[in-house]
Amino acid sequence: MKTPPYPLAALIGAALLLGGCASAPTAPTASNMTAKPATSTTERANASVRQAVAAFDKRDFDDATRGKLAALNDPLVKAADGRTVWDTRSFDFLKGDAPASANPSLWRMQQLNHAQGLFKVADGIYQIRGYDLANMTLVEGNTGWIVIDTLLTPEMARVGLKLAMDTLKSSKPVVAVIYTHSHVDHFGGVRGVVDEADVRSGKVKLIAPDAFMEYAIAENVLAGNAMSRRAQFMYGVGLPASDKGTLGTGLGLGLSSSVPGLIPPSQYIKKTGEEMTIDGVRIQFQMAKGSEAPSEFMFYFPDKKALCLSEVATKLMHNIYTIRGAQVRDALGWSKYINETMDLFPDAEVAFASHHWPTWGKDNIRGFLANQRDTYRFLHDRALHLANQGLVMDELGSDTFVPKALATDAASRGYYGTLSHNLRAVYNFYLGYYDGNPATLHRLPPADAARRYVAAMGGEAAVLATGRKAFADGDYRWVAEMVNHVVFANPANAEARALQADALEQLGYQAESAPWRNAYLLGAQELRVGPKPSVLSSSGPDTVRGMTNELLFDFIALRLDHTKTDGLKAAVQMRFTDVNETWALELSNSVLNNTKGRMLKNPDVTITLTRPAFLAMLLQGKKLPELVQAGMVKVEGNPQAFGALVANIVVFDPSFNIVTP
Repeated sequence: MKTPPYPLAALIGAALLLGGCASAPTAPTASNMTAKPATSTTERANASVRQAVAAFDKRDFDDATRGKLAALNDPLVKAADGRTVWDTRSFDFLKGDAPASANPSLWRMQQLNHAQGLFKVADGIYQIRGYDLANMTLVEGNTGWIVIDTLLTPEMARVGLKLAMDTLKSSKPVVAVIYTHSHVDHFGGVRGVVDEADVRSGKVKLIAPDAFMEYAIAENVLAGNAMSRRAQFMYGVGLPASDKGTLGTGLGLGLSSSVPGLIPPSQYIKKTGEEMTIDGVRIQFQMAKGSEAPSEFMFYFPDKKALCLSEVATKLMHNIYTIRGAQVRDALGWSKYINETMDLFPDAEVAFASHHWPTWGKDNIRGFLANQRDTYRFLHDRALHLANQGLVMDELGSDTFVPKALATDAASRGYYGTLSHNLRAVYNFYLGYYDGNPATLHRLPPADAARRYVAAMGGEAAVLATGRKAFADGDYRWVAEMVNHVVFANPANAEARALQADALEQLGYQAESAPWRNAYLLGAQELRVGPKPSVLSSSGPDTVRGMTNELLFDFIALRLDHTKTDGLKAAVQMRFTDVNETWALELSNSVLNNTKGRMLKNPDVTITLTRPAFLAMLLQGKKLPELVQAGMVKVEGNPQAFGALVANIVVFDPSFNIVTP
């Protein structure tokens, strides 16, 4: 039997796991590339917001701190290897009135998000807040604790749970975990609160909404590298936490810094109206698929009159489209779920969510839910109202009308989503990216168009002269659009990069949306010093282990260098003995098709192995020859056929350029 001479793990594993070192481009040189203060235009723009902010409900500050029991004594949360996962002091600068370099409305929101510690929500219900992007909620049962969401990373979840148990003088174990939905900041810390063996044995229940694993894995894989890079801009990864840097995320403070985990659920909820009792605690479920996440539910504790809203209703306008990149969400369906919630659980006396602080009182809850419902319904109806009158996506992005009652409700403000990109999202949901004008049907690529625009405007010096005047006039949006052409036509033009950075910076200082602020400011930083090596990854070992074989093969297929595989043919039979699956991998026309159950008549090579052996190659660096020698893999036929395939797998650059070509 022949064994392939190539290291399969190096070829496939490196391509599967997001990482690798991307070299940053040479930093530009200019006379002044440091962060600048707010201009007088920005000062006036932010000052104009103060009156609106002063009218917001002061009760928010009481509610955000209500029931606080304790906080972490050690400001640094560290991983086992000594790395800092979280520093509780990072956002301590969020005090007093907003500086000129911050939108006062966003500053207020982040002051509210800065409330850190363990909080009592109701009898037997507690929350860990302010120590990550999301919340972790604990519900006391007869013999143990039910954990609702587990923060982003195991280290934070472990520390949060310990803080609660120490404060509450409880020695009860965790008996159940509930994942509210399929976003990583709500399940990534699960290994910090339970052991997977206890879930597998049934000792600990792990409950999730229908199709949770499919979406928790798939969203982070097929477009994972692009999403991770874009998430750096959305969350301000690499920006300093300061009055001229990131203020946080709007949805919470920031991202804890470690590798998220994932334990598959042991039980799924599939329809509204399902009930279960966990350790003596009754729970009633409402499905909310395709609202804020493709797999999501809300639920009610009837004996406690407590309602968990998951991330369907939070203290802000959420994203119909998230600028990190994801499938556009259904704004109309989202509003209808909230409307249904109002009828299903009218007796709720406290409503809490996976982010922000709770709402207490039946009337307050109903008013909050009504405005949240109306926010998403308005976004939907307004976008289509304008689109049906012929307005196109970019015109929708500049619409400013908001119903008065929603504009004065801080919980409907665009701290995370925005009116601008959400209206465009609804347009895209129904009509796609094309605006119907044939002139935009086949635009030139950005760099090509940029060179032509610059030439038509009289050259780089002429564009920059116009750009400097526009900057002096405070017309920063126009500067950003115009000077971007010079940057893309000639990324080595340090003066253009500096002016573009200055314009983006002022737009960031004015932004009410935390993701917009982060994106503008990180864009300015990268124009000044270039991108830093990526520290975000959309997938880790648990994600890869959770992938189905089909998704693994799909992931390999999209990483093929199609120009190099053009004309190549390969037929590979894969047999997984432990799960009794046979797969046909067929390379033709530069695509790798995978078909479960297909038996190839004359395969080039047949590889017989177990799924753990396959994962050992992908995750542990095991080489195929040593697995063959160990009797874990059997290879029949010509292994070079498979070698030719995997040799053309591309390792994506996790720090690819965004603000430059």
